Amino acid sequence: MFGYVVRRLLQLIPTFFGATLLAFLVIQLAPGDFVTRLELDPTQDRESIANLRQQLGLDQPLPVQYAKWLSGILQGYLGLSLSYKTDVWNVIGQRILNSMVLVVLATLMIYLIAIPIGVYSAIRKYTWPDRTFTVLAFLGLAIPNFFFGLIMLFLAVWLSDLTNMRLLPIGGMTDEFLHLGNMTRAAQVLFPFALAGTLVYAGLFWWRNRQGQAPSFGVWVGLILFGASSLLMLAPLLQGPGLPARLPYSESPLWARATNVLWHAFPVVIVVGTSGLAGLMRVMRGQMLDVLSQDYIRTARAKGLNERVVIYKHALRNAVIPFIAGIGGLLPGLIGGAGLVEVTMAWPGITPALLEAISAIDIYVIMGLITITTVLLMIGNVVSDLLLAWVDPRIRYS
Repeated sequence: MFGYVVRRLLQLIPTFFGATLLAFLVIQLAPGDFVTRLELDPTQDRESIANLRQQLGLDQPLPVQYAKWLSGILQGYLGLSLSYKTDVWNVIGQRILNSMVLVVLATLMIYLIAIPIGVYSAIRKYTWPDRTFTVLAFLGLAIPNFFFGLIMLFLAVWLSDLTNMRLLPIGGMTDEFLHLGNMTRAAQVLFPFALAGTLVYAGLFWWRNRQGQAPSFGVWVGLILFGASSLLMLAPLLQGPGLPARLPYSESPLWARATNVLWHAFPVVIVVGTSGLAGLMRVMRGQMLDVLSQDYIRTARAKGLNERVVIYKHALRNAVIPFIAGIGGLLPGLIGGAGLVEVTMAWPGITPALLEAISAIDIYVIMGLITITTVLLMIGNVVSDLLLAWVDPRIRYS
């Protein structure tokens, strides 16, 4: 095991250099550079443009530029953004966090919903719930994300006009001012329901343990969701009376800012997660159907094992192997953001920043994003290989 891990880590070194060198060359193939736009402006002074090109190091040969950038990378420095004249980390750091909010929530939603539905559809194949989920899955796959985002924006505007209330946000990540009085009143209404749900699922959890049964997946999900909801709504109830009714976002308490971001993220996460949810649900259904037809499952049933043990202990463990293999792409996906949905719904994530950098030929911002994505992809693949070797007994370290 130790030798296998060392070999996989050593393989990352040439992969990193090869990937970054290739990305650097591809970027340089684009005609012109960051200063070219100034050269096309006849009002700009030629000498100033030449000085600027020299200051930015764009007059040096490509191998020298790459070597300087690479030496900075080895020291943790991603380079200087040509557009913003600051460290690349200052440009992309906050954008990456913004995108991660979306992708983490969407990933949680996908896995928490798709796997149970896929298992349910496989166990009860060709029933009306299975057919309903199949139709919804195909609809989710058929609608492009950016178009679904436009539909969601239309729905938010329509609901706002219909009720004269902002039930859904219309773009963006935060509001300029937070109405804390409204949040406190909403918490007063919703907190009893969240607390009741927490108590119900905590009771189910306790009862199954008392009966010597492991808590089911649904009990875990319900307990986590209702528990988190009740804790989130408890904060405004404790702090509400002493707070003003309206505050700027930057001066609001943490719970108010977090709630506001989650409220803005809700429609975006629905849009981002729909296609992934639909695809994963169909894959899970197919995997479970394939595993349930295997000889060892029939043997387990013939020996009289409980059907729940057969499905959730023996079948599900093998059916999720393709999802473990997909973990390699999960980490760079967190950095990659939600793609064009961020542009469509005005979410200040990494995709708008990347498009701006490509438009301005800001090579070090582009290279910084590629580098982070490459490193995370390599780490994700190593983690995926180790998990596969742990889960699948057919895989040997040699």
